[in-house]
Amino acid sequence: MPDPNFIILYVDNPLRSANFYARLLKKPPIQTSPTFAMFALDSGMMLGLWSKHTVEPTATAAGGGGEIAFSVLSRDMVDELFTDWTQRRLVIEQEPTDMDFGHTFVALDPDGHRLRVFAPTAP
Repeated sequence: MPDPNFIILYVDNPLRSANFYARLLKKPPIQTSPTFAMFALDSGMMLGLWSKHTVEPTATAAGGGGEIAFSVLSRDMVDELFTDWTQRRLVIEQEPTDMDFGHTFVALDPDGHRLRVFAPTAP
């Protein structure tokens, strides 16, 4: 069975969301249209932003139903990204905290999708 290699988020306005993710990821989308935008991530994954108003079949849930996680190497990197994202005025859902799996914080994109940054706890 192939590994998943594409994440699709259903969004209200793909161009607005593309602008948000272009600033967050510090890279432009590789494709944009009024109903869809796509990013090629350094990991090899693709990130698609599809209009929740035009997706077929109709999506039953959108915004806040899941999260994209960004694994980093250290607590310091978590705290640095928290400061950076706070200065960029991202909505912060959870400030940096220690959890069972590591040091983490959560921000939100314009549609309420969760963006978790975490440094895993050393085994």
